[in-house]
Amino acid sequence: MVRPLFLPVAGLALALVSAGAAAAPEPLSDRLIALRSEIEALNHELDLLREEQRTTLAGLAAQRAELAAGVDRQQLAAREAQRKLDEAAARIAEAGAGGDALRPLIEQAVDALELHVRAGLPFKVEERVAEIETFRGQLANGSVPPARAINRLWAFFEDEFRLTRDNSLHSQTIALGDERLLADVAKLGSMQLYFRTRDGRVGQAVPVAGGWRYVVAEQPDDAARIAALFDALKKQIRQGYFELPLLAGAAR
Repeated sequence: MVRPLFLPVAGLALALVSAGAAAAPEPLSDRLIALRSEIEALNHELDLLREEQRTTLAGLAAQRAELAAGVDRQQLAAREAQRKLDEAAARIAEAGAGGDALRPLIEQAVDALELHVRAGLPFKVEERVAEIETFRGQLANGSVPPARAINRLWAFFEDEFRLTRDNSLHSQTIALGDERLLADVAKLGSMQLYFRTRDGRVGQAVPVAGGWRYVVAEQPDDAARIAALFDALKKQIRQGYFELPLLAGAAR
């Protein structure tokens, strides 16, 4: 007699259903809780990034305002120097061509020029003052006639005006702490002066009471920005967008 086959098949189907029930996924509520926690963590991270961005933008806005104020001060100094030169030229014209009448007026203009150099950015001050002193000596001993001295004085002032517009790379001796050492300097018009020593230290010339002080950039980001400026100037890139630090004690 042949046995029916439906009973074993039904038993197999029941076994498969039981196995499927045992492998059922975790409850939906647990998954939702895990996803909610992940979303909250991401939102917190996003808030931190937004706050960091706001802080960075505020800092950049402050630096932009400081640099704009520096430009205004330098333009004012240039206009003042121009005014003094114009006044000296007017007095010279009124005094006539006599050498004795011209010499005191030229000497006053030379004194004003030296004061401007010493009070300005510490860029090759010793060399510039030495040239003025040489000119003053030539004027005093008569080796340069007053008529020629006027032209030479005008050339001095033109050089100073050119320095206010020039972004360039030079070498000069700086006083860094107790050291006097040769360094590369990046001059940005007559606004800012950054330096890089031969041993890799970088920083900025900072105005202090009675003069200037060279400050090393301690933060890696500040040092990297200054190094990027030197690299650009070395490649003859004198125009463009640069983020540069104003180190502690810089003009506000």
